[in-house]
Amino acid sequence: MARATAGFWILTILAACNAAGPLDGLEPGERGRVVRVVDGDTIVLDTGQSVRLVGIEAPSGGYKEREPQFYHTESKRMMEDMVLGREVQLHYGGLTRDRYDRALAHAQTVDALGPKLWLNAEMVKRGGARVRVYPDTAAANAPLLEFERDARRQETGLWRAMQYRIPYARDLPDPFEGFQLVRGHVVDMQGADGYGAVCDLSLEDSPLKLHIQTAAASLCQEAPGHMVLARGYVRGNEMEISHALNFEFVETPTH
Repeated sequence: MARATAGFWILTILAACNAAGPLDGLEPGERGRVVRVVDGDTIVLDTGQSVRLVGIEAPSGGYKEREPQFYHTESKRMMEDMVLGREVQLHYGGLTRDRYDRALAHAQTVDALGPKLWLNAEMVKRGGARVRVYPDTAAANAPLLEFERDARRQETGLWRAMQYRIPYARDLPDPFEGFQLVRGHVVDMQGADGYGAVCDLSLEDSPLKLHIQTAAASLCQEAPGHMVLARGYVRGNEMEISHALNFEFVETPTH
């Protein structure tokens, strides 16, 4: 009996060790050593390849007259401390390049200079970036949402700052432009008037319209009547919901 029990636990441990990780189903890409960190979601390899980490949105730096976003320096330093000088393996789950020829990838450290880190996830866990999902690179993004919820609850990193508190849609400044998380009560669904949208959702006491795209079409029927958390780029009182992972149903106020 003791031998049988021991054998059972050995098999259980081996099965756990061999369990598929979130990146295992992705296409392996290039390897390279990180020689530069642009910001909290963009790195440069010794091959010359720039890499935009998918599934996350870190505070951006300044450009021309545009000021750096709040927490940019801290987010960039967070990435530098994790990965500068280390070798990483890229993993692809869809579109592999953007219009700037940056690799669109998940990245994982693979050398002996430190612990094995999934950089996209670590930036979310440490509060250096928010989750942002695009349909053409959405593979393996789902676990990032739970990491973000934990970071929000614990007020880790940027979540300690008032600038990153999640407002009700009715409290957004007017005008407002930028990537944003908002909460609100969906009170109505109309036919789409946004480019590529399948429907528009209205939020209580707010002019903000949520343009629901094809990849999130089920929300047109599911969302009315619910309190939700939506994330996307806001421009002209419109937010495009390009993927269902950018939309959460919530029962209580979100931190």
